[in-house]
Amino acid sequence: MVEKAKIDITQIGNALNMYKLDNFTYPSTDQGLQGLVTKPTSGRVPKNFSPDAYLPKVPVDPWGTPYQYLSPGVRGKVDIYSLGPDGQQSDDDIGNWNLDK
Repeated sequence: MVEKAKIDITQIGNALNMYKLDNFTYPSTDQGLQGLVTKPTSGRVPKNFSPDAYLPKVPVDPWGTPYQYLSPGVRGKVDIYSLGPDGQQSDDDIGNWNLDK
């Protein structure tokens, strides 16, 4: 399940990078990952949103919890992470900052 979360986080990161290439910024924390599925209508409204979107739906982690997203991130430009099997912020969180572990 951890490997599945790492793959998902990588794919979300790739979608975020495509969004940024098109719009010169990432979706805000308030727009969240939903901003990759449907064009945001508040905050920084993207001018070049892909008609095919960037993700088909908002992903959930292997434990059934939505992935967490912060922009700007605490650990990088953006933080994408799963709360892991316990569903709580803790040392077992899987994020784009620790995919090599």
